[in-house]
Amino acid sequence: MTTASELAALVGGTVDGDGSAQVTGVAGLEQAQFGQLSFYGNQRYKKALAATKASVVLVPADAPPRPAGTTYVVVPHPHLAFARVAQKFHPARRHPPGISAKASVHESAKIDATATVMDFVTVGPRTTVGARAVLFPGVYLGEDVRIGEGTVLSANVAVMDRCSVGARCLLHPGAVIGADGFGFALDLSVPEHVKIPQAGIARVEDDVEIGACSCVDRATTGETVVGKGSKLDNLVQVGHNCTVGPLSILCAQVGLAGSTELGKGVMLGGQAGAAGHLRIGHLAKIGAQSGVINDVEDGAAVMGAPSLPSREYMRSFAVFARLPELHRELRDLKKRLELLEKGKTSP
Repeated sequence: MTTASELAALVGGTVDGDGSAQVTGVAGLEQAQFGQLSFYGNQRYKKALAATKASVVLVPADAPPRPAGTTYVVVPHPHLAFARVAQKFHPARRHPPGISAKASVHESAKIDATATVMDFVTVGPRTTVGARAVLFPGVYLGEDVRIGEGTVLSANVAVMDRCSVGARCLLHPGAVIGADGFGFALDLSVPEHVKIPQAGIARVEDDVEIGACSCVDRATTGETVVGKGSKLDNLVQVGHNCTVGPLSILCAQVGLAGSTELGKGVMLGGQAGAAGHLRIGHLAKIGAQSGVINDVEDGAAVMGAPSLPSREYMRSFAVFARLPELHRELRDLKKRLELLEKGKTSP
């Protein structure tokens, strides 16, 4: 339990109301009860703010008037402040160090004494696992793999031969690092698709989070890289030889074809896809379900399939929504033109 004033100090905010208000946990505006903290950061939630039972709410400076009985903590970025407070009430779980007797660890592997290796984990030859790393049941680490300190590999994560995962990463269940890239050459004389050996690696840098059942394929030659601090949602596909720049966000079901290069801080909405061998510039924003087939400049915002600049796409979409109406008008004008050409004014 802590007070509104103490939480304000934690997030660099100022108290509007009762600084001694007690906080026992966090919740959404609509679900919060007395003693809980929530946040308000979007005008569409004005009604929820007015009706909330939360004792303390993180708000921006331009928030609506404070409801009776509620204390505000005013901060520049309520969502970010909420993340900090939520971490206080939900700290990362600690696991006792040690290697389970049910794990299979090759004699040449090196596992730090402070790491945790749970039941049915497989650790291959010459693989190293750093300090305080946690390997949940079913994790598979191939040969010559490197796992950084403080990294957590959830159940059934696989990191294949010679690939690496940096420090303080979190890989959710079923993520696969270093499966073969999708590379084939067609030989019509047989006929068959001839597999191109995928001889490169996949490298995940520090502070990366990768969602459940996402895949980062190994390179044909060289590296596939996920940059420092990037976050990948569930069911994301990063193809061979791609480079995901640092601090990038890839939402659910994003797919990057081979040799796509993402700059720093790129954001791709859900189900967006990028054709291979192109560059998406620093801080670019790609709308959900977009299909990117050309390079995207630094800082650009695009959407649609094929993708267009966001403003241009919205103007085009407005026309598209009127197509049935425009088609009827065009058909009527065509009939009138035909009558005029025949010297008639009516049928």
